[in-house]
Amino acid sequence: MGPDAVLGALVAELLLETNMDRPQHSEARSGSIRTFGVACLIMLQAVTPVFAQIELSGSWGARNYSDALSNNPGPRWLPLDFMGLPLNATGLWRGLIYSPSTISMPERICSFYPPIYMLMGPFGLKIWNETEPRNGTTIAWHINGWEDRGPTTIWMDGRAHPSENAPHGMSGFTTGQWVDDVLTTYTTHMKAGQVRKSGAPNSDQVTMTTRYFRHGDILTVTARIDDPEYLAEPYYLTRTFQLDVLPAIRTVGPPCIQGDEGVAEEVVPHYLPGKNPFLDEIMKKYGIPPEASLGGAETMYPDIRKKIKDKYKAPEQCTYACGGPGGFPLRLQ
Repeated sequence: MGPDAVLGALVAELLLETNMDRPQHSEARSGSIRTFGVACLIMLQAVTPVFAQIELSGSWGARNYSDALSNNPGPRWLPLDFMGLPLNATGLWRGLIYSPSTISMPERICSFYPPIYMLMGPFGLKIWNETEPRNGTTIAWHINGWEDRGPTTIWMDGRAHPSENAPHGMSGFTTGQWVDDVLTTYTTHMKAGQVRKSGAPNSDQVTMTTRYFRHGDILTVTARIDDPEYLAEPYYLTRTFQLDVLPAIRTVGPPCIQGDEGVAEEVVPHYLPGKNPFLDEIMKKYGIPPEASLGGAETMYPDIRKKIKDKYKAPEQCTYACGGPGGFPLRLQ
């Protein structure tokens, strides 16, 4: 039984006992009891949200307990690593024409990733709440931005999402509510970007449902990503953070400074359809055939192993830097 049910039961029992003890009530006494009942209900409404919320404020350092090679420094340092991504045909086509040099274009060096990058980037989170000045209730949670990701505001005051025709921004638009002790949020109005650093795309129709679970000093963030343009099924990402005292994470990231990364201003890096030179890169490095490495909904499930077992070729035995220190790729000797 939840805390609101317990309090409600106590109020009902108290009112019942009061009626039994005083079978003859004057109109004034009956009015007093009704007033007492209304006051208890108001107290119930005021107390209930307290039980359903937990403290999220603080500096949360990123912990690469899972998907470390994908989060830092990148997905195995290999392009076209779409394994486990439910890309549809359009999403795969979009991913195959992507060149990693795109982000080195002078006008794109300081471009922002969409909020999805919160679960892909190497950085931690700074979280704080904004309160209503008259009663102290939380009207919004704020999550800091980085050099390459805009800040996130999670509105908790019940406001509606904008029209689907409203402008899309790099921060998107997010609302939230507490479900038991889990902060559940819904993000819309994001700009097109990536759901993996290897170039797997997301469209501006993408939505993200995110849940923030706190277990002591551990914060687990799980997101469901739905994209009707590029994904055949929902895609899930999970990230773990740990409460840090030092160093404190800033509420804003340092400024992004453009630099020369070797891409001429008049060049737009890309690959023409069917001309991507990295189609068999994962096959050469890890022996995984394109049927799995290029993604698709079936690559999310274990049965994909049955499909590729006759094509899979085990890579050479690793003898140095096995596992990739700090997320760096394997080096075979």
